[in-house]
Order: sequence, then C-alpha cells, then structure tokens
Amino acid sequence: MISTINTRLEALADSPTAEILQRFFKTGPGEYGEGDRFRGIRVPVLRKLCREFRYVEVEVISELLDSPWHEDRMLALFLLIERYRASGESAREELYDFYCSRTDRINNWDLVDVSCPYIVGHHLQARDRSLLYRFVELPSLWERRIAIVSTFHFIRNDDFTDTLLLAERLLADPEELLHKATGWMLREVGKRDQPQLEAFLDKHATVMPHTMLRYSIERLPEGKRKGWLKRW
Repeated sequence: MISTINTRLEALADSPTAEILQRFFKTGPGEYGEGDRFRGIRVPVLRKLCREFRYVEVEVISELLDSPWHEDRMLALFLLIERYRASGESAREELYDFYCSRTDRINNWDLVDVSCPYIVGHHLQARDRSLLYRFVELPSLWERRIAIVSTFHFIRNDDFTDTLLLAERLLADPEELLHKATGWMLREVGKRDQPQLEAFLDKHATVMPHTMLRYSIERLPEGKRKGWLKRW
C-alpha cells in the first residue's frame, strides 16, 4: 500500500509549486522549517487523496510520517484524523498515544494546526489535560504550538480555562509563531466570550508581544482595538 501511495504522490508533484512552498514555509538555513522538502501538492489534493486511502493501517501512516516530504506527512495526519474519527474509545486512546509519540514529525505550523485540535484536543476534552502543560514547557516550538492550538477544540465547546492559562505561560515565549498561534486562540475565545478576552487583556496587554495582542483583538470593534493597542 505504501508503494501505491508513494507512486500517487510522485505523480502529483509540481516543481514550480514546490519552489513557492519552500519559500513560504521558511525552509532555508536558520529558518523554522530548515531542511523541509516539498513535492508541490496543494492541501485540497491531499484531502482528496486521503478519502481514497482512508482505511490504511497505522503502519502505513507511520511510514508516511517518516517521509522527508512535507506533503507525505500532511497526508499521514489527514489519514490519522480519519482513522481516529472512525474508531471506538480503546482504539482512539492508541491513536492519541501514537500522535503524541510522533510529534517530532509534526514539524511545521500547518501540520500542527490541521491535526492537533482533532486528535489531542478532542481526546482531552473529557480527560486530564496535564500533557498540554508539559508540552508548553518543552524546547520544541512545535510541541508548544500543539499545546495551545489543541485548545481550539475546547474553545469550540465554550471551555476557555486552559486556553487562557496556557496563553499566560506563552507571554514570554521568544517565537513569533507562538505569538501568532496564541493570539489566534485568544481571538477565538473573544468571538465567543468578549468579556473573558478583555479580562485577560486587562491583566496582560502591556506585556504581551505585539503580534499576540494584535491577533487577539482582530475581531473586536475598531474603537476597542485602538484602545487596546494604545495600552501596549
């Protein structure tokens, strides 16, 4: 099966698109995606391919995650999400553990964002969430991003506590990609409960990274946005 999938991926490759994606995802020396390789396959095409191979075994998903190609790993995560959705509780536990054991291969912001709310966030909705607090302290930028973006699932269920607590821990994070992700999650809180967002901002707006603040207030009325920016 893996050889069949690889053949399909190779046939879908597009060099001009790959060059664009290499630049967009910062794959140069010293950049956050250093060394990542792209085939040049767009996400809608990968989603369509996922529907075709949605019943593959976890061993195939694991092989795709081991690939040096970004799109192969993206396809692996789409397949893992589909398998998680279709599984019972005991199998979901195994798939969640598998995901958490392979975070070294979930190593760019888009790979994190398309997957962690649907596996980590979903799985922890009614479970102990201490893993998120361990991840947010780890050296890996991507594991810290998994910690905050996984809470998107909680936010969709009007559960904001962990988002706000994790956001506090990320106020001093040096990575702009974490500032953007945290501001995004805070914005999602504000779309559902503006007073909760403003209470957080009242405590932290003067010390938040500017990017985090700017992202968090994007959906507020213009007058409110200007007011918070003046306080930075």
